Amino acid sequence: MSTIKRQKIVAILGPTASGKSDFAVTLSKKFNAEIISADSRQVYQELNIGSNKITETEKQGIKHYLLNVVKPDQEFSLYDWQQKTFQIIEKIFKKNKLPIIVGGTGLYLSSILQNYQLPATDKQLRNELNKLNLAELITKLKKIDLEIIKKIDLKNKIHVVVL
Repeated sequence: MSTIKRQKIVAILGPTASGKSDFAVTLSKKFNAEIISADSRQVYQELNIGSNKITETEKQGIKHYLLNVVKPDQEFSLYDWQQKTFQIIEKIFKKNKLPIIVGGTGLYLSSILQNYQLPATDKQLRNELNKLNLAELITKLKKIDLEIIKKIDLKNKIHVVVL
């Protein structure tokens, strides 16, 4: 009978300023871990106060990932975060360390734990669709998928473009 080694990931989720980061640092010291931020605001540079981003002192020398990775005017999607996180998890495992994912963005965490199969964003297509008005978008969508028309808010251009 063969034994399959299962690798573990710790996840800490909760609201802003609830002590998640401090708890993660404590766990990291005890279990030889590194921390991955699962906060959709903390990925942005310069957004420190409103996002309650952990300081260098508070990190206590523990490696943190996905903090300050993009400028506020850059697009950073769930897909981008998920793909980077999968790469970081592998990197942490290769160091024989435990990944701890910490944050308040539940969708980020769910995308990893439930292994969402997300399509890469076609930014050129998205830009082209954003130039169309809502009626034009709905006409295009009707040609592609009549079933989805019944399920989405057709008054919300963002929902129509995303689908």
